[in-house]
Amino acid sequence: MKSLQDTFGPATICFGCGPANERGLQIKSFADGDTVVADWTPQPHHQAFEGALNGGIIGALLDCHSNWTAAVHLMNERGDDRPPVTVTADLLVKFKRPTPSDQPVRLVARVVESNDPKAVVETDLLSGGRVCATCRATFVAVEEGHPAYHRW
Repeated sequence: MKSLQDTFGPATICFGCGPANERGLQIKSFADGDTVVADWTPQPHHQAFEGALNGGIIGALLDCHSNWTAAVHLMNERGDDRPPVTVTADLLVKFKRPTPSDQPVRLVARVVESNDPKAVVETDLLSGGRVCATCRATFVAVEEGHPAYHRW
């Protein structure tokens, strides 16, 4: 099964989720019922300090995964065959505990509010089955003329 990124944005260069960015995080998100999930494994250079994942990397993971969740939700609501291009309007990340850098993390996202062209997403980042960080973010589908419009 292909990820959302590989299916709908194979040429995307985003640092967090772009399949075409070989130096990026290469997030691979998959729709799973009412949620979108991704598993991702940190590398040593993603650490903030010994044994802990960097907060900026955590933010990028949450932002990109949540964005794809919003885009796919809006696609399904509209009955389209491709997701609209969505951008982050706001993003609130809460760090609950240090995220270990020596094991995979799981991202679980769900849309909690939707009023096209906007979708609000809540996402948990888990490591070892424990929630290490959460986010609540708003994403907006953009129209032609916006700089991000043709990104996938």
